[in-house]
Amino acid sequence: MPDPRIKHPLHAGLWMLASVVMFSLMDATMKQLSAHYPPMQVAMLRGACSLPFVLPWVLATAGFNRAGARSMWPRRWWLHLLRGALGIAMIACFTWALKRIPLSTGYTIFFVSPMIVALLAAPLLGEKVGLGRWLAIAVGMCGVLWVLRPNGDSFDWRPGLMVVVAAASYATSSVLVSVQTRSETSQSMVVWFLGLMAIGAGAWSLFDWTPLRAQDAGWFLVLGVTGALGQIALTRAFQLGEASKIAPLEYTGLLWALGWDWLLWKTLPSAWVIPGAVLIVASGLYLLRHEGEHFEGEHP
Repeated sequence: MPDPRIKHPLHAGLWMLASVVMFSLMDATMKQLSAHYPPMQVAMLRGACSLPFVLPWVLATAGFNRAGARSMWPRRWWLHLLRGALGIAMIACFTWALKRIPLSTGYTIFFVSPMIVALLAAPLLGEKVGLGRWLAIAVGMCGVLWVLRPNGDSFDWRPGLMVVVAAASYATSSVLVSVQTRSETSQSMVVWFLGLMAIGAGAWSLFDWTPLRAQDAGWFLVLGVTGALGQIALTRAFQLGEASKIAPLEYTGLLWALGWDWLLWKTLPSAWVIPGAVLIVASGLYLLRHEGEHFEGEHP
């Protein structure tokens, strides 16, 4: 049996790139579904559609025995409930925004998450945030303001702000992963995250439920398969490689988002977004060299 302590950088990078492709297609699917379903219902579908495809992998890796069953039972329920709530907020806000802006623009703003992790690392994990990180955070925030450009013109800044909220939820959840791994198995974290998202968002969406359409069955299948494969690939990447080295590969998702935007909706972000994207990505790449270990969480 391979020693899990031995790292394989090339294999880890390939798994990470595979996860980015799967998650970008998953996000494109959520954007497609957002045209017909409320954000909370899309969040419910994100959890419910992925869970059946993730369960076989979870059970196979945890073991079909009593020890495997025990490893799936949460030790600290409050952490799972908090991550589930953050997951619902993340998907609902991201979906609401994607209905109104290109996927690539949403990705650009969402890359603010490493900056938020850096801000949270000090109070929640007791880490020291040095001058270099503060400067990187400042540069990244300037990039976000540039993309949002709250200068009173006709640009609707609300979708961008909702993406920032989604990124903050994701970043907080990522930091909580560092806390959860001290007592919980990765399998239980994945199962309960998706399960609680499906249950919580499903209960909320009952107040504004839209009947599921038969013609969307293919999209539901894509949502479930890509979400499951993306999570498996992401987990495998972090098992084989160092987080600080493979986490920056997540930025390749912007290229895929541009492709899905053009292929599915024949749209591209405005030229105004490009300078802001450069600032955000440059800041994020610097911060991920320090904060990459916190990004073994659940992708939106």
